[in-house]
Amino acid sequence: MREYLVLRVIAKMMIAFMLLFALYVQFHGDFGPGGGFQAGVISAAAIIFYAVIYGLPAARRVVPEWLVETMVGAGVLLYATVGLAGIVLGGNYLDYFVLDSNPVHGQVRGIFWVEAGVFITVSGVMLKIFYLFAGRRRNEGPET
Repeated sequence: MREYLVLRVIAKMMIAFMLLFALYVQFHGDFGPGGGFQAGVISAAAIIFYAVIYGLPAARRVVPEWLVETMVGAGVLLYATVGLAGIVLGGNYLDYFVLDSNPVHGQVRGIFWVEAGVFITVSGVMLKIFYLFAGRRRNEGPET
């Protein structure tokens, strides 16, 4: 793809807007359609698009394998931590109302952190799946 300069420049601009849109979807999820899952898929799609245009090794330099694997675990850990915080503070698992003295603020805070955990996990899982499939070698013909 090195010879397609226009495609590479436009892709860089599109990737920036895709990541910005992922953040919009993430933070707008409290008030309308969207949230962590959709934002995670959009952000992973931006990195996958980067890999298609610039190559898999370049994408692995931008988002290395160790970071992707850390994202998968960290997102689940964040989600579980919010749930356990509800228990520690005297509520039920994922009971957001106990996270603040004002129940409405606790609800907003809890949903924010749970959605952040979902965003991190979904983005990491999508990239992990892509890296696994894209990194496989092709068979050059039927085995004899």
